[in-house]
Amino acid sequence: MPIDLEALYPKLIHLMLDTVFVVDADNQIVFVSEACEALLGYRAEELTGTPITHYMHPDDLAATRASIIQVMNGQPHFDFRNRYIRKDGSVVHILWAAFWSHEVGARIGVARNVTALTQAEDELRFLAHHDPLTKLHNRALFNTRLESALRAAHRDKHSLALLFLDINDFKGINDVHGHVAGDRVLCAIARRLEGCMRETDTLARMGGDEFTLLLTDIHAEHSVAERVAQILAAMAEPLGPEFGGIRMPSCSIGVACYPSDGEDADTLLSHADGDMYRIKRNRFATG
Repeated sequence: MPIDLEALYPKLIHLMLDTVFVVDADNQIVFVSEACEALLGYRAEELTGTPITHYMHPDDLAATRASIIQVMNGQPHFDFRNRYIRKDGSVVHILWAAFWSHEVGARIGVARNVTALTQAEDELRFLAHHDPLTKLHNRALFNTRLESALRAAHRDKHSLALLFLDINDFKGINDVHGHVAGDRVLCAIARRLEGCMRETDTLARMGGDEFTLLLTDIHAEHSVAERVAQILAAMAEPLGPEFGGIRMPSCSIGVACYPSDGEDADTLLSHADGDMYRIKRNRFATG
């Protein structure tokens, strides 16, 4: 006997893992498939007859309204992303395929939960520019920021400072207490350095126990020395009891200023690195 496909369609829609929405010209939900409960936490009967905009993340509302206008003007969307607020208050990231049906007089959309994908993408973007251990900027992003800052300094005729910081005898912490303890100390150092930064500064871990700090918009020579003193004071504070008696290591800080110590990134980095090693040698020669 022939299969009654029209009778099957509603059942097939409710079997879909993605959620099907039908929304009228006034943004009222007139139909939603049963997958909505997994997506938003609401049963279908709770959503039907309510405005779909009620569930949108407020920060995405303007962009979503613009997308709705495009769809209703005959421009289907197959890759629009936004966020919705679930019934329990959590946020879900959704990928939409939607079009306007003149025959039905409604907007038909299929919604897919891409929260896990979005989080993975965000993590990859973060790791591309940050050190995975300390969460500070990495060498690649620091170099980009430095080049940009140098162009701005040259254009606007202002100065900047580059600080190169090395942890003294950090190898001893790894050798005595192990690399896990050493990693915890590096993270503690990163947080202390962050506490010394302004919003316009850039702090990065260059690798190992080396950090760089880019200080822009320097108005006076003494301000660089004051910042170095602030960092040294922060580093002199002992570690908490959770570190099991590990002593906070000291650090050596080399400084290079634009334009007096160089006008390009390589020269400034080389000068700051050399200044740091000079300070380290003097410290061990007198200590």
